[in-house]
Amino acid sequence: MTKSYYKYVRELWKKPKERIGDLMKQRLIEWRKQETVVRADKPTRIDRARSLGYKAKQGFLIARVKIGKGGRRRRLYGRRGRKPSKAGLVHFTHGKGLQWIAEERAAKRFPNLEVLNSYHVGEDGQYKWFEVILVDPNNPNIKSDPHMKWIAFPANRRRVLRGLTSAGKKARELK
Repeated sequence: MTKSYYKYVRELWKKPKERIGDLMKQRLIEWRKQETVVRADKPTRIDRARSLGYKAKQGFLIARVKIGKGGRRRRLYGRRGRKPSKAGLVHFTHGKGLQWIAEERAAKRFPNLEVLNSYHVGEDGQYKWFEVILVDPNNPNIKSDPHMKWIAFPANRRRVLRGLTSAGKKARELK
């Protein structure tokens, strides 16, 4: 039995440093210089995008989002002889995952689109990159597609902000 194209791509992405290391290094250097939310022409990981519902037709869009790694810091209040390590400034984490935050930033950048899903595309010491699949609910191609027309219903508006994407459900411990 022969393997499909997507199967080969999926195997490449299981160990990207070994198999596509030089290409990823060049991409990360390029992406680091770009803005936080950038519209991509096509998905970097076509196998993952297709498995999450992406189709190469009008109404679908890919946005690459750069998120800073690391925990949250609190501001230092008035200094009155307290030891900085006891001031409670570091070792705080978000209640949300970085992927969910990336989805929210993409939704904020493209307010007329709905977030369908997202996936990880790379990371270095400072940033993580996610590609977010966005859908235009007002596009006639989406409204006529029997598998995607559910996203045009008013009950599904701003679903990323309500934690209804897979990253949001995971952070809310539903899935």
